[in-house]
Amino acid sequence: MITTTAIKKSFGDLQVLKGIDLHIEKGEVVSIVGPSGAGKTTLLQIIGTLDRPDSGTICVDGIDTTRLSQKKLADFRNRHIGFVFQFHQLLPEFTAIENIMIPAYIAGTSKKDARHRAAELLDFMGLSDRATHKPNELSGGEKQRVAVARALVNNPAVILADEPSGSLDSKNKAELHQLFFDLRNQFGQTFVIVTHDEQLATLTDRTIHLRDGMIESI
Repeated sequence: MITTTAIKKSFGDLQVLKGIDLHIEKGEVVSIVGPSGAGKTTLLQIIGTLDRPDSGTICVDGIDTTRLSQKKLADFRNRHIGFVFQFHQLLPEFTAIENIMIPAYIAGTSKKDARHRAAELLDFMGLSDRATHKPNELSGGEKQRVAVARALVNNPAVILADEPSGSLDSKNKAELHQLFFDLRNQFGQTFVIVTHDEQLATLTDRTIHLRDGMIESI
């Protein structure tokens, strides 16, 4: 599902990734852990095609993304990869269901089909009664669930999450962690999660330890 080969990335004189070889199977829930500055977020962004490596290759869902033009890369990202961030990044002027529908619109899905898919996801999240609420009317846990639904709306093969529970209290954190596994079981997505949360890391199928831009253990 995801294979990186000899990925290197520098910012100026600072080499952040020093040759990352990694393979993640379809349907795995994998955590990436390590100290600050280890290169976790940089690796996640490169896997997600938000940044390009200086050298090396990345294959996601059978596609070598390093060979795609910027336009094709943007389309690939929209259709094949979903993102969940620490802070939900919902657009405040739109309702929950409208926020979920946005990536579907970008993909060219009709309004009817996009709304139907978004409603299905809200129901799965237990948030059907919050569909017309705007972000400022939702709790922290509800906002993050809406953000997860937005990541899923185009039925991507891969969900990439960067500290997804970092801003949540213990109860909402536990519920979000369980949600990832429920989603994997229901929809078959592959999850790659950057986290400092040891509890979440112990729950995942596999934990990848990064240190100083290199894989310390898998």
